[in-house]
Amino acid sequence: MRTNQINNEERIKAFKTAKKSEVIERQKLNVRYHVEDFDVNDRPRRFLEAFAAILKHSNYRMALDHYSRVAARCSHCATTCQIYQATGNTEDIPCHRSELLLDVYRRHFTLGGMFKGRISSSGYLTDEKIQEMAEAYWNCTACRRCVLECPMGIDHGLITHLARYILSEIGIVPRALVISTREQLEGASRNTSAVPVPALKDTLEFLEDDMFEEKSVKIKFPLDVKESEFVFFPAVSDFLMEAETLMGIAAVFAATGDKWTIGTGYFDGINYGLFYSDRILERVIHNVDDETKRLNGDKILIGECGHASRTAKNFMPVFCGGKEATPVVSILEYTHKAWKEGRLKLNPEVITQKVAYHDPCNFARNRWIVNQPREVLKSFCKNYVEMTPTGENNICCGGGGGTVSIDEIRPYRTTVGGKLKADQIRKSGCDILVAPCANCKKQLRELVEDQGINCQIVGLHDLIYKAIVFDESLVVKKEKNPTGKEEN
Repeated sequence: MRTNQINNEERIKAFKTAKKSEVIERQKLNVRYHVEDFDVNDRPRRFLEAFAAILKHSNYRMALDHYSRVAARCSHCATTCQIYQATGNTEDIPCHRSELLLDVYRRHFTLGGMFKGRISSSGYLTDEKIQEMAEAYWNCTACRRCVLECPMGIDHGLITHLARYILSEIGIVPRALVISTREQLEGASRNTSAVPVPALKDTLEFLEDDMFEEKSVKIKFPLDVKESEFVFFPAVSDFLMEAETLMGIAAVFAATGDKWTIGTGYFDGINYGLFYSDRILERVIHNVDDETKRLNGDKILIGECGHASRTAKNFMPVFCGGKEATPVVSILEYTHKAWKEGRLKLNPEVITQKVAYHDPCNFARNRWIVNQPREVLKSFCKNYVEMTPTGENNICCGGGGGTVSIDEIRPYRTTVGGKLKADQIRKSGCDILVAPCANCKKQLRELVEDQGINCQIVGLHDLIYKAIVFDESLVVKKEKNPTGKEEN
């Protein structure tokens, strides 16, 4: 462990002292791609076959037809791209990156491009171009901030997703994502962190005992309770690393009295398909839907995770019943609603430090969840400060689009991808930064550590757990036995 820490510190130091032109080269050497049963010399043909199949069985062609005709190279998007702002490398300008795939589409999938290519015998896809795309599209955090700036309305985030999807079909995708989704879809545990059900139960029982000791309230994590209003799917990593987030969520339900449950058949809200493969995305969505139906739940409740919330909210209707699909609610929405209704009371004297809020891109970019968490925080955090820019214009944590899961590129994420975010955190002067997203929390903790920023990264419900005030009827009075120890 100590050796790994030293090696990581050395890599970070090297990244910080490197010239901007060298940064991308270091990134290229660090990414490990999963390539299985593919002939490298045959990649161009396989790429085009995969591209053609996706165009045939999806509606991407409509978007690409439009983008390939209006594609602007004005570089307006460069002003909002935190990768380009950190590197100064023109290859990192979003419209330049998008052109890599659009050029392939024009040349091989439009009549004009095919005719021109045949006449001039030029423009053919090569293995070098495929490698360039692989490196370029995994430098992008897919935060989609550039979409707000593009005068032609081109969704560069969508193009990044499609390019990764095609690349994954020919075996070019970071190993970290492949290993996690393989365990989730084919492994015994059926989740990305390989948490077995007995370990889940032990963890939750331990947290219940811990909460009773702290709050004197019997707060439960209900398992497999059928006909509950909410079936809960957090990022499964929360069960390993975010105990206070989970305790805060359980405490909220103890205060409101609403019926919720965690299913032991499937309990992982993570959906890495959003980052690289629509096929994976659909399969994970069906797992969530099947577990909800097994328990006959009314609603799907997603924990503090931006991409898990977005995938369930946007794609449950796409893959599981359209208008009849099970409704999806984010825990941020639920908690805000309970607070607005007066069913959640928070002590404004508990949190005295300076607190700021980070907008996860998957919540804020489309203006879905922006003000709700802020309203709750401001109600009990006296020293709340706002970072700028914020809301839909927020700066990505630097680990978006699944890059946070690729540990071997941590130095790149914390010195390049997260540079603007680090500057923003420093400027705010906050002691506590609330980030209601599992991926954001991981990235931001590594970011403040590598950048030397004295700031604690927590979830929204971590602070709620500290400040929550329970009704007296829920508090269990403890009596001391003859030995002086408290008993229920």
